[in-house]
Amino acid sequence: MTSQPSSPSLRGAVDLSSLRTPRPAPGAQGAGAQGAGAPGEPASWAVLDADSRLLEQLVQLSTQVPVILVLHVPGDATSEALSTRFADAADAQAGTVVMARLDVVAEPQLLQAFGIGAGPAVVAVVAGQPVPLANQELPQEALDGLMGQLLEVARQNGVAGRVPALAPARDGAAAPQPAPVPPLHRRAQEALAADDLPGAVAAWEDALKESPADETARQGLSAARLMLRTRGMDAAAVRAAAAERPDELAAQTAVADLDVLGGHVEDAFARLVRFVAAHPGEDREAARAHLVDLYTVVGSEDPRVHASRRRLAAALY
Repeated sequence: MTSQPSSPSLRGAVDLSSLRTPRPAPGAQGAGAQGAGAPGEPASWAVLDADSRLLEQLVQLSTQVPVILVLHVPGDATSEALSTRFADAADAQAGTVVMARLDVVAEPQLLQAFGIGAGPAVVAVVAGQPVPLANQELPQEALDGLMGQLLEVARQNGVAGRVPALAPARDGAAAPQPAPVPPLHRRAQEALAADDLPGAVAAWEDALKESPADETARQGLSAARLMLRTRGMDAAAVRAAAAERPDELAAQTAVADLDVLGGHVEDAFARLVRFVAAHPGEDREAARAHLVDLYTVVGSEDPRVHASRRRLAAALY
């Protein structure tokens, strides 16, 4: 990816209110009434003709399940591929994720609302908050991992429901044919799907032992460890402790973890860079190492990582 992180992380607060409308889309009886087939018929959880009039319902639906929005450029090959791949991925989840495709050529204000300069792009919404996912095609293995991480982020935000199909079966849709997944990667993905974070950590660790240059395993391990560290945290208590103890390494890294998981990536990076600059000695090295691990979670190609690395270098030298 070039301008979006490869793992789910909120870019920050985005105001979707200008896109919401109290009126349902024409013919809609709610987000689930988009022409799904009759009971027993094949159906889909991907709405391919959504627009801004439906967005209010989709945002409301995101309190039950993650909603993937494909900000679509009709006729663009990458956009068409993203639409198909994420629709297949949503359907494979059978109701724990839904997907909607929005035409950003017809409605360019959608890009502006999400702070994106140009399409195509894919953004999830979890509990009303946007989670940038992708802006270019992903290998099947990376897409599988991304879906697992999205579901975990959703679960940690109390979004873990299941909804009926929203649309008829897609014409020509075929079951996705995933590329072969290394056994240890599959084990890690299955552990994530089963909400077994220690098992996912162990599987990614084994994958790295087997292949130390495996960047997918390295990122998966860092993300799984982050999820495990933050599980059960009381966010208010953690933030209060960090405010009261600005010179305590554990207090500052805990807030940084919550910020990355919650999407406040720049805040997390800036916090730890400031700590590194102000604290020589062992704490400096520990904070630097923690920050580098968070870089891995967000993705080495993310521009926020590049910017923070420059600031970290200046703080160190």
